[in-house]
Amino acid sequence: MTRKMIIDTDTASDDAVALVMALMHPDIDVVALTIVAGNVALRQASINARYTLQMCGKDVPVYEGADRPLQRAPYRAEFVHGQDGMSNQHFPSPGQPPESMPAVDALIAHIQANPGIVLVTLGPMTNVANAIGKAPEIIKNISRCVVMGGVACTVGNITPAAEYNIWCDPEAARICFHSGLPIEMVGWELCRGEANLLESEVRHIKDDINTELANFAMDINAVGFDVNRNLLGDPGMALPDPVAMAVAIDPAICIQSSRHYVDIECQGELTRGMTVVDQLNVTTTGTENVAMWQPLIKRGPANATVCWAIDPVKWKALLMQSLQ
Repeated sequence: MTRKMIIDTDTASDDAVALVMALMHPDIDVVALTIVAGNVALRQASINARYTLQMCGKDVPVYEGADRPLQRAPYRAEFVHGQDGMSNQHFPSPGQPPESMPAVDALIAHIQANPGIVLVTLGPMTNVANAIGKAPEIIKNISRCVVMGGVACTVGNITPAAEYNIWCDPEAARICFHSGLPIEMVGWELCRGEANLLESEVRHIKDDINTELANFAMDINAVGFDVNRNLLGDPGMALPDPVAMAVAIDPAICIQSSRHYVDIECQGELTRGMTVVDQLNVTTTGTENVAMWQPLIKRGPANATVCWAIDPVKWKALLMQSLQ
């Protein structure tokens, strides 16, 4: 059965691979892409999304949204993705233009028109926060909100305590996590270790699969491949957005998950953007030491499903199938 999906993205290298996975999957109908600034500036993120659509031969409307966080100065991640967000491949401009409707209005319209839609967020959550602020009634139409963001183990990639997407706009993330959205948090740590694409696997994709999409997916992540090994000490290519998309497409790829209260740190100097997971349910004691959690707890049951582990074999198989 075909599932409808809307993807909110700050399209750079790994985002583009996640888009390929959704666009090429026979059971996924991507009804819209909404673009947010993050990894790169808004215009470049839009170009990258539209070029990826062109590579996939798909006709999906692209809507441009927030060009900066709600309260913070913009901070790009070009050191991970290259100046164009695509490992400095500098592709030609895509033929498809962006739509004139703003991304916030597009999110509202498409979610209202498609009850049960799956929402996948691959960048800062600014567009989504603005959309639910403007039309909170859309939340009931979203069956799953799969968030590539945060780190449940507090080993960050932009600071020691935070993952980039949440750190970039923590206020927007906090609005979303407090909103009642059916959040499934797929943290950055899940793309590490065994989930990395090893050099031999990258060669297999390029030399053996060797399709236009396969080479595109590996080439646009070349800068990130070097950063991941040389700066972060991982064994290969980390693809956090594709890992989250794999879970969105096939929930069974997440092999360990549980429900928890999760809040976002917005005030801390050292911990800005930290996704604080109440793994042991200590906030429910109602004692003075956890009083700051009461506004979230009073809203109802635990607000997020946290994915703790994935099946790396199944995730890589789904990726490679997408690139055939």
